[in-house]
Amino acid sequence: MADVISTNPETGEHRSLGFEEDGDAEVVAATEMAAAALDDYASRSLNWRAGLLRTIAEELESDAANLVELAISETALPTTRLEGELRRTAFQLRFFADVVSDGTFLDATIDHATDSPMGPLPDLRRMRSPIGVVGVFGSSNFPFAFSVPGGDTASALAAGCPVVIKAHPAHPATSAATFEALERAARRCEAPKGTVNLIFGLEAGTALVDAPQTSAIGFTGSVGAGLALWERANDRSVPIPFFGELGSANPLVVTESAAAERAAEIGSSLAGSMTLGVGQFCTKPGLVFVPGGEDGDALVAATVESLSALGPFTMLTSSIADHFRRGTEAIAAISDVRPLVQHDPGSDAHASAQLYEVDAARFVGRDAYALREECFGPSALIVRYHSKDELRDALLASEPALTFSIFGVDNDRDGRWLLELGARRSGRVIVNGFPTGVGVSWSMQHGGPWPSTTSSASTSVGAAAVERWLRPVTFQSVPDDLLPPALQEGNPLSIPRRVDGVVHYER
Repeated sequence: MADVISTNPETGEHRSLGFEEDGDAEVVAATEMAAAALDDYASRSLNWRAGLLRTIAEELESDAANLVELAISETALPTTRLEGELRRTAFQLRFFADVVSDGTFLDATIDHATDSPMGPLPDLRRMRSPIGVVGVFGSSNFPFAFSVPGGDTASALAAGCPVVIKAHPAHPATSAATFEALERAARRCEAPKGTVNLIFGLEAGTALVDAPQTSAIGFTGSVGAGLALWERANDRSVPIPFFGELGSANPLVVTESAAAERAAEIGSSLAGSMTLGVGQFCTKPGLVFVPGGEDGDALVAATVESLSALGPFTMLTSSIADHFRRGTEAIAAISDVRPLVQHDPGSDAHASAQLYEVDAARFVGRDAYALREECFGPSALIVRYHSKDELRDALLASEPALTFSIFGVDNDRDGRWLLELGARRSGRVIVNGFPTGVGVSWSMQHGGPWPSTTSSASTSVGAAAVERWLRPVTFQSVPDDLLPPALQEGNPLSIPRRVDGVVHYER
């Protein structure tokens, strides 16, 4: 197998990490170790499980300086961004510890035996149980929050599932170091051997999806890679759920009223949002719908002015930068597209901001699909509309997305229909704000209709993310001493439960 190589995107320097990528045998062995740990890990108390998550957060924080330095050398992201991301990752782990301690995620429901219009009903008790071994694919753009110690790992561990994590090749040294923090925490808490596992290599990823002991997959990445793995997960002799968060062009609509009121403010702020993190956010506003006329012109001019002042960027990898350049070339090649900002496209991992404009009538053309695709990087397409019908047709021509942003005014005549359309075609609707930045909370939804995600009913961020790794089980006429603690009559876990149709919150 090939050596695992770490690359500095800023300098192009490569260095071997001194170990090889994993083959099929190593991947199968990792999943078998995880499967052997499942029963013991899942049976541990909720307080113990929450303690493990908090201990992982502590271990990451204790090694923060080293982890940030490694991540800088592999991502070219600035220190402040990475320090903030590491704090977010620790917060996320503690948040899922709170979710575990709360116990609501188990959805414990009890129906005592009773007579009913359909006849006697037996004692029925239902709860969510761990789905099994979860395979996690780390993402390129967040080396902490969506990678080895990220949300998929945290939520799977919260659900009671051991994990096998596939490191992203963009930051293998960072992945190895963060995994050491997971291992230290597992040892401190005396977790079962095999609770956390790490593998490296492209072929290791496909082997992880194929492994018989893998029960579910969490993936954050490109449309092409995600769909290929999704098909593989469904083609298995025993298909498994594949929760993929894929590409998203993310529409942002500026109403006529908002453009008339604050064009320059929105335009300059747009430049900051579309280039935040070098445009390498899955929530970047990529399609910006702006009214025609002088107010729209003023907004576009403010965006152009702000972007023109920016120098070149370093992207996460040279391959991501190459893909970005091909994407912008495909946009520019569409007839009637007007380039507004076209800096030097750069080379290797270096790239510059790009901005294009097209009329809404052209945007919906059958030969203009490249305009509607995500272009991962510091670029955006301005779509100029001249009527409500033009705007609606253009929005319906774009693909469903992770987010849908609306800039409007109080009592905006276009506010309600845009909000309703956005709620049908995205997982998160934002009013008078930019979509970049995904908060970790009980109410967050990070996932949208196909093709932005492979399962629109799930989220990869927030408390509900744990639900992906659970499956419901009903216990019928089971003696109390054999029931899981969450369903025992005395409620030994002191968790919220629905009993005979009534929710009980007592602790």
